[in-house]
Amino acid sequence: MRATGFARLSLLEVTWGVFALANLAAMQVWESWETIPFHFIWVSLTLLYGFRTWRLSVTTGVLALVVASTGLLITADAFQGDQLWGELFEVPLMSAMFLAMVWHARRRQDALAKVKRQAEERAGLLERQKQFLHDVSHELRTPVTIARGHLEVLNQNGHGPLHEVDVALDELSRIDRILEHLLLLAKTDQPDFVVLTELEPELFLEDVFMRWSEVAPRAWRLGPLPVGYLRADPEALRIALDALLENAVHYTNDADAIELRSYAAGRSIVIEVEDEGCGIEPEALRHIFERFARADPARSRSHGGVGLGLAIVDAIAKAHGGSCAVRSARNGTTFSLRLPGFSAVRAPVPRSASRV
Repeated sequence: MRATGFARLSLLEVTWGVFALANLAAMQVWESWETIPFHFIWVSLTLLYGFRTWRLSVTTGVLALVVASTGLLITADAFQGDQLWGELFEVPLMSAMFLAMVWHARRRQDALAKVKRQAEERAGLLERQKQFLHDVSHELRTPVTIARGHLEVLNQNGHGPLHEVDVALDELSRIDRILEHLLLLAKTDQPDFVVLTELEPELFLEDVFMRWSEVAPRAWRLGPLPVGYLRADPEALRIALDALLENAVHYTNDADAIELRSYAAGRSIVIEVEDEGCGIEPEALRHIFERFARADPARSRSHGGVGLGLAIVDAIAKAHGGSCAVRSARNGTTFSLRLPGFSAVRAPVPRSASRV
């Protein structure tokens, strides 16, 4: 009996019906032992309802049939003296137990339906948000490109570089970077967001370190690096590390140290970026990887951040099956990127941190 009524019966329900009729017959044949098939009927009905949650009218109808058939058989045997009258009280007791189970089952079903609706609504909202980010990013790139072209022509045709034009070009570059981040975030749930290949993390991290050490004047340090092979997307991993290193540069001064290091943790690799900046407030750490989250809104605005970089790091880590974490104090912050799929070829050789 499906939720639509008695019209369509499943094999499970037909089997129970045959089983229940057989036990009713047993109750009539073996009067002195009829409590055994009686309990078989009620227990099997309870089990069946656990698999098939019927409509309330169907449940009431089945319960009435079972109560009437079993109750009449016990009553008849009690009149004949084959059963004690006290056995008749088992019928309302078993009915009450079954109704209690029905109440809990329907509450659970209603709760699951509510959770499902909320999940579908949230999934639809996220899909619309991703599509919106994708569409807006694409639409804005064209006017940004046109505006940049006109400003560059104006700069070339003028009498030397104009400060106002340089400022406008710099702001357009900021907008372009934001649009790239939005497009990247819009693709994070797609199956081909990351394409895994085998790379050597030691060489890869050294290349990232050398590139950044030539860009920003900081006390750069390259810490220990494990030797082996990692299954990862090189482009996505580079984007994540660039976001972490850019974040470290933004919140440090020229004399502050920034260290890039890594170590093996079983079949995973942990990449860390540590800086000697001002740290992050404890209440901001819980939301640091959320989209548009900023540890310090005023400071982020002054540095041009909109809270997308760390959200991208988190998305890339999760797309690899990994995770990211942060710990912070007054004297600095350390971001950790944990990625699975690492195979060490030999034990890492300890070495002192190099300075740039």
